[in-house]
Amino acid sequence: MFVDQARIFVKGGDGGNGAVAFRREKYVPQGGPSGGDGGRGANVVFQADEGLRTLMDFRYRRHYKGQRGEHGKGKNMHGASAPDLIIKVPVGTVIKDAETGAVLADLVENGQTFIGAKGGRGGRGNARFATSTHRAPAFAEKGEPGDERWLILELKLLADVGLVGFPNAGKSTLISRVSAARPKIADYPFTTLVPNLGVVEVAPGESFVMADIPGLISGAHRGAGLGHEFLRHIERTRVLVFILDCSGLEGRDPVADYETLLEELRLYRSDLLERPRIIAANKVDVPGAMEVVSSLQERVKDIPVFPISALTGEGVDQLVNKVYQTLSQLPEVVTTTGDMVITRFEDRAPFTINKIDGVYEIRGERIEKLVAMTNFDNEEALQRFQHIIEKMGINQALREKGIKEGDIVRIQDLEFEYQE
Repeated sequence: MFVDQARIFVKGGDGGNGAVAFRREKYVPQGGPSGGDGGRGANVVFQADEGLRTLMDFRYRRHYKGQRGEHGKGKNMHGASAPDLIIKVPVGTVIKDAETGAVLADLVENGQTFIGAKGGRGGRGNARFATSTHRAPAFAEKGEPGDERWLILELKLLADVGLVGFPNAGKSTLISRVSAARPKIADYPFTTLVPNLGVVEVAPGESFVMADIPGLISGAHRGAGLGHEFLRHIERTRVLVFILDCSGLEGRDPVADYETLLEELRLYRSDLLERPRIIAANKVDVPGAMEVVSSLQERVKDIPVFPISALTGEGVDQLVNKVYQTLSQLPEVVTTTGDMVITRFEDRAPFTINKIDGVYEIRGERIEKLVAMTNFDNEEALQRFQHIIEKMGINQALREKGIKEGDIVRIQDLEFEYQE
């Protein structure tokens, strides 16, 4: 089965906890703090692999979590960072944020990588908090939680040429004739349910990749049939070959079919019509087909029309040579779906406060990570937490919101009564 879309959950590894320790040496009766830092958690990294062809593996496993960093130890021994979790995906995979739909990465080259979820940094040991006035801190940070989110993976085939046409037009027969691809072929609509790739060799050392895109139907741009699943694979092709049935056996009008296909492509993504187009008038082995082809050539004069029979091979060589000639005149570029999205720290509000059912709820990446990294059972760590939120301006913002003594404040799972 060909799988070209998947929804998965990724979480970077949590950082290791910092250690609370003090030097205990024979001739150092009042040794200073010696707690080491925790190690960084594993990043979840996507890597494009040209040996993969589908997203099948993600049907059976949808959750990916990086390892936690090692905890710090005494004698200023830092914990080891966890190795990154590498997830291999096919070349041509687009990674999107499941919540916003934003394109995060477009992996179009073998070995290209993208960090889907960053691992958390290790917590600092108590040795890091020693100062001239506080020489023996008895607290350390917990490890920072790793990033987590749901992602959408979409595979878009990387091919030079896309075969476009209605069901039963002869796309699968053509690709099986000009390449080593062996798609399933039968005389009924939607025989081809998955895209097929074939390498077409024109001469020794000269070849191109052709994709047999499953048949489109009217309304495909709205997702009718399997429209969206098929249309996304056309996005990366550099030349479009329209396969039109000119046999007349099913009462089809090739010009009407051609115009319908163009309209579906335009409505899905208008820039697809800027790609070079070639028409393959198929099934000329059927008696009377050449008359239909002649009518087609008269009515469509701006696009080259090649009479072929994918079944017998008639005219196929001329079509292949024209396709190769057209490709050789185009720049070697890969069409991507969008720019990498970068969220800058300064674009984010440091925190937000909302009053919900009488509770003052504080949200924000920095404050939420501070809560997760603080050991509230330790009095010194609690005092440090209170000092930081004061410097962040949270207390002042709460007062401006009208908070009173005894009101409840919530930050993630932490709830406490407000005290001046």
